[in-house]
Amino acid sequence: MTAELLETHFGFSESPFSLLPDPDFLFWSPLHKRAYQVLEYGLMSRAPVTVLTGEVGAGKTTLLQKLLRSVGDDVTVGLISNAHANQGALMGWIAHALDIALPRSGDPIEIFKAFQEFVLNEYGEGRRVGLIIDEAQNLGAEQLEELRMLTNMNSGKDGLLQLVLVGQPELRELLALPELRQFAQRVSVFYHLEPLDEEGVADYVRHRLKHVGGTGEEFTEGALAGVFKTSEGVPRLVNKMCELALVYAASDGLQVIDEGVIGEMLADGLMIESALPAEAGSIRFFRAQQFRQAAE
Repeated sequence: MTAELLETHFGFSESPFSLLPDPDFLFWSPLHKRAYQVLEYGLMSRAPVTVLTGEVGAGKTTLLQKLLRSVGDDVTVGLISNAHANQGALMGWIAHALDIALPRSGDPIEIFKAFQEFVLNEYGEGRRVGLIIDEAQNLGAEQLEELRMLTNMNSGKDGLLQLVLVGQPELRELLALPELRQFAQRVSVFYHLEPLDEEGVADYVRHRLKHVGGTGEEFTEGALAGVFKTSEGVPRLVNKMCELALVYAASDGLQVIDEGVIGEMLADGLMIESALPAEAGSIRFFRAQQFRQAAE
């Protein structure tokens, strides 16, 4: 309903602020360019372990989707995006991600042998194997240590498995644990994706508006300043806030969102939950029910 409302009122080809990680909307801020270069370099340089962290909603998954689109035929990539420390054996997740047929016995040794055979066969065909784990902070120390052991596989001169771990700041804390010292030593490339600054938020909003056929000037400078202050530069929160502002404007017959619209939203209590630590911001809760009512 929201998409149709915005498309009808503003003439957009689609909703400019969808929360889905769509690489077609990717905004190449200097921070996101650097983060992507780190991911790309990690894979291309055969780094044993590459780590990318960032706050919730910083754009990490969108960068991953872009990376997956650009991987060449010489790399076989498996993506694990929902593994958790208490959701079963890690090797099962890995086998599923790489489409490896598991032995019916379910024996851990046989499962590992099937994985090892797969990796060796890929190497023999001239392909490297990369395993990307999104939301890696959900893994426990035991599973991360298991991953480290997998990176020990080599052909004598080449490592046979590369890991790319992407997660929230808690992943850094996890890797700092004494029992994961050996894992941390395997990390060749690390980058932390910071939120956008005020100029970056303004450019980000204009980019997404133009991508769907807007002018890029639907938000005034004052409105953009309010979006930055309230979202603290986190792209997902910027998206939530801007979409809601567009709904408010459309319902009032406005073509431009100024600071008055932003102020009205906030005064109505339509806030958004902060992705940053509690001490870093004052944003609390986004009332989804009121948003739906406004959209309808």
